[in-house]
Amino acid sequence: MCHARRVTSEHATPTESGAAPDLGTLAEVVARQRAELDRLRDLATASAVVEQAKGAVMALTGGTAEDAHETLVRRAKAERRTLLEECRRTLGALTPPPAAAPASPAPGAMPVPPAPDLSGDAALAGLTEALAGAGTPRDLARCLLERLAPGVAADAVLLYAPLPSGGLELVGHAGLGDAAAARWREVPPLSGTPALDALRTGEPRWLDCPGHDDGPDPLGAGPRGRRRSRAWLPVPTGLCLGVRRRDGAPFPPDAREHLRAVARLCAGWLTTPGPRRPPAGDGAAEAVRRVFGALPGAAVLLTPVRAPSGEVRDLRIEAATAQASLFTDGRATDPVGRRLLECVPAACAGPVLRACLRTLAAGEPSEGEPFPLRGPTDGAAEPVTHRLRVAPLDDALVLSWIREDPSDRQEQRLADVQRLGNLGWANWDLVTDEATWSAQVFAIFGRDPAHGPVPLTGLPGLALPDDAPALTRAVGELTGEGRPCDVPFRARTPGGIRHLRIVAEAATDGRGTPVEVHGFVQDVTARRRAELALLESERAMLTQHDVLLAERTLAARLQDALLPLPRGPVRPAGLRVEVAYLPAQAGVQVGGDWFSAIELPDGDALFVVGDVAGHGVDAVATMAQLRFTAKGMVVTGSSLTGALARLNTLLLHSRGAHGTASMVLARYSAARRRLVWAQAGHLPPLLLRDGTARFLDRPKGILLGASTAPVYEEAECLMEPGDRLILYTDGLVERPPEGIDRGLDRLAEAAAAHQAGEAGTLEPLLASLLPPAELRDDVCVLDIRVPDAPAHRP
Repeated sequence: MCHARRVTSEHATPTESGAAPDLGTLAEVVARQRAELDRLRDLATASAVVEQAKGAVMALTGGTAEDAHETLVRRAKAERRTLLEECRRTLGALTPPPAAAPASPAPGAMPVPPAPDLSGDAALAGLTEALAGAGTPRDLARCLLERLAPGVAADAVLLYAPLPSGGLELVGHAGLGDAAAARWREVPPLSGTPALDALRTGEPRWLDCPGHDDGPDPLGAGPRGRRRSRAWLPVPTGLCLGVRRRDGAPFPPDAREHLRAVARLCAGWLTTPGPRRPPAGDGAAEAVRRVFGALPGAAVLLTPVRAPSGEVRDLRIEAATAQASLFTDGRATDPVGRRLLECVPAACAGPVLRACLRTLAAGEPSEGEPFPLRGPTDGAAEPVTHRLRVAPLDDALVLSWIREDPSDRQEQRLADVQRLGNLGWANWDLVTDEATWSAQVFAIFGRDPAHGPVPLTGLPGLALPDDAPALTRAVGELTGEGRPCDVPFRARTPGGIRHLRIVAEAATDGRGTPVEVHGFVQDVTARRRAELALLESERAMLTQHDVLLAERTLAARLQDALLPLPRGPVRPAGLRVEVAYLPAQAGVQVGGDWFSAIELPDGDALFVVGDVAGHGVDAVATMAQLRFTAKGMVVTGSSLTGALARLNTLLLHSRGAHGTASMVLARYSAARRRLVWAQAGHLPPLLLRDGTARFLDRPKGILLGASTAPVYEEAECLMEPGDRLILYTDGLVERPPEGIDRGLDRLAEAAAAHQAGEAGTLEPLLASLLPPAELRDDVCVLDIRVPDAPAHRP
């Protein structure tokens, strides 16, 4: 039997083993050591003085650093001074006391050599003092140029460091332009390069002979192509020092000896630790390590390891907590003093280093991207995700990380699924009447978690009255018979009425009695609203379909009533006439274009082609009015021009008239084969005779409805047997944006390509002229053919 505890909310609590240290507290603890650090900075400065003094002794004697240190210690004992006092005296920082007789050495002891007198080489002594203030290799180069310019006539100083590839990297320069320095930032490992030769042999290279031109050399070029005198001297610590003179004169012997001493003095500067970090193993570092050792969680203190150019190439671990196993690969190795990239696994080296560099650049805390790390779990390798946080602390970094527990990730994923699906799980114990809801269920119902979950039997009380009976019935079947339920219902919440859905099933005991119910509640308001909107759209579509069907039926009836299309050619006055009508609007069989081809009571034939501007019902109504009125006027004896004038007046003054219209009226007399025609702003008919196509000259005539005082004239054309006359509306020839003349030429060429004697040539003509896409405008065409022999009328 399962029992559920009553809860009102969910909280994710990290395990103690995965808790990260509070960086704010850590910073406060470490800050308390600053006083100790300040005290020890003086010791670091004193250490720097000692190292500078060692460099001075190396420069004067040519010995090693160990020999220089022993010399200073023996001299301090002999003069009964402290080592620091002796170093200051050696550097000339203190006024030396009057010379005194040296103390006699103890029996058996080695004699102490006298202290070197630096007053004889004031330039070297001054340089020794100046080097103490140089913080970077570039500062060192500037200091050297300033001190070497007067005595050696130097105008440029370069410092190169060896690269793993065998070449050299420029780490400091003075007297050389930035453009030239950028060009010579790296020197390839080519044979004959003076700087490389000096490092390989350990001997200086003096390039001060006239016309001397050895290998690639950044100091070689001078004004107007002249080669300057220069020297490349190896520094015992691995650098190469380059010095160039202002002219091409050779280096005198005393200058050469002086430069050798300067190179040895630079070795002493390079062995001096920087003033920004106390020496390893001092009391302050030990205090910081003790602080970190007492902190909970996983964290380390890092200091940057910089190249001679100042670029951060790695980080050194100065202190670590006991839980910092990430940097020991699970072994009991102390990571303090080791480099970061040699400790961390390759899988997390990239994210850790990027986060540290970002914090160093911005000076603000930053979060690193999560990274997986495989660790031993019950003998099997299982990937574990870690999260990083880096915070600055003076010139150091505090790096901490936390291991994400798989169960925490599962809970977070479950919470994300509930949030994204807008659903929450619920559990009801039917034995103890206890209930458990997820936080999302409380959010769905808008219920305060402090009030606790609602019992299963009380769930129908949250539904609207219309939906409560169905929900009550479903809950009864679930608790009584164990029947699963999937019921939609509506509930009133603080956010309004919501459409909800409950899906639940029962767990039974051995006798089949339900003892527990578990399931989920989902908010389907958005989906329900979409369904209702879709249903409303479907209803509107059905209504629109009925309207369109009715309009189609009406259009078909209008087609038959207003513009009946003949099923084949008609033969008024002995002529053969084919008719084509193509409406622009799909599904609508009548528009603003119309035609008439009838035989008048006196035996003549009347042909009409017209086009009302626009589309729609108004255009159709105007078309019908003009069509029937024009036929009536001509049938009752009106002339063509008179009919056009009266139609213009009708269009101007009729309330239901629509815009303007164009029209062609043509009357054909069979006895004389005489065609008389007039037009109102319409395109000219096309006449085809003996295989040649030409357009008839238009008589005067303006659009109907465009002027209150129009002038219309008639034109005459005598037809011959075999002639073909085409009347048309502008939809046949217009193709925006091209001009109308191009369309007329296209029509004449296509009509001439079809033989006039062929039957049914109108359809292929239209196919060759009209594009396959939907028409832009209505098209109406009358193809009138005069028979080869005169027609005989009974």
